[in-house]
Amino acid sequence: MDKKEATKGSALQHQSLAEMLGTLVRSSATVVRDEIELVIQRFREKVNALQRGMLLLCSGVLFAFAGVLCVGAAAIIGLSLYMSAVIAALIVGAVFALTGVVIASIGYRQLQK
Repeated sequence: MDKKEATKGSALQHQSLAEMLGTLVRSSATVVRDEIELVIQRFREKVNALQRGMLLLCSGVLFAFAGVLCVGAAAIIGLSLYMSAVIAALIVGAVFALTGVVIASIGYRQLQK
């Protein structure tokens, strides 16, 4: 009977080892799936934050552009008191164009680095 019990105990050990390995494989697969889901969730959160930031940035740029247009119009109106409106518009346009060229060249140099 000792042989039967030893054989039975060995079978239980093998079965338990197989069950443990199966549990380990299932648990590992679950952990990997959970980690992938966590990475995807973090990526989505970063994309959403980037979208909100870009929307705010674009809105700010549009408002700043509208402000520059208003300042330009005010400068033209102010200068037109001292010279013709056409000359005033040309001077203000030239100043804005020169400012834009300087800013664009600075940005271009930074991009080359």
